[in-house]
Amino acid sequence: MQIAKSWRQQPSNLRLEGTRCTRCDRLEFPAVIRCSACGCTEFEICQLSGKGEVVVATTVFEAARDFGEHVPYSAAIVKLAEGIHLAAMITDVEPRDVYVGMKVEMVTRRIAAQGDKGPILYAYKFAPLLMP
Repeated sequence: MQIAKSWRQQPSNLRLEGTRCTRCDRLEFPAVIRCSACGCTEFEICQLSGKGEVVVATTVFEAARDFGEHVPYSAAIVKLAEGIHLAAMITDVEPRDVYVGMKVEMVTRRIAAQGDKGPILYAYKFAPLLMP
């Protein structure tokens, strides 16, 4: 089996998974091994909806190493439907068209490749939500 195919078949790489504390019900992303609220170490894995809205956005013109091919791009804080805030790139839309309140959904996209024959790295990004 190819590494890329194996990676794509891991459920946690195709969706957002967090943990919900079995003691205090706190939901966390990314998944944790100890609840930040009560210290409990027993959790349920929770699939997050991947839907949310942009609460802060900016356009990046000077990229970090290995991200040069993406500039300019939008970076945002997204508030998921479950209330969790996370940082992510916004894709499939021009940076100038990203706005606070924009409804978005998680997508998996290529972010980098390690040379011509190296592995391709994927990550979650958010794209405009086309259907509610």
